[in-house]
Amino acid sequence: MSIWVTLEMTVRDGFYEPLEEFLAEKLPAVRGFDGALSVSILFDAPTSKLMILEEWKSRAHHQAYIQSITENGVMEQLLSFMTSPPDVQYYERVLI
Repeated sequence: MSIWVTLEMTVRDGFYEPLEEFLAEKLPAVRGFDGALSVSILFDAPTSKLMILEEWKSRAHHQAYIQSITENGVMEQLLSFMTSPPDVQYYERVLI
């Protein structure tokens, strides 16, 4: 069973355009990481809220990815666009 991960954050004033360029450059690596099934970006301009919606094979796969981008500096770069660290939540799909 796969898991869904949401990362919710607020983009700093004036930083959305450079963030969009950054994400366009980095998202292919996310989508190609072992265990990644899908990644979508959602943005609400009036509130500057950004959500990253990801599906992974497992929580362990996602956590390995987070460790990798923490070690290589990509997480620090991502956080530079935000007002604070993201709120990360894990969900399992419920088939009803």
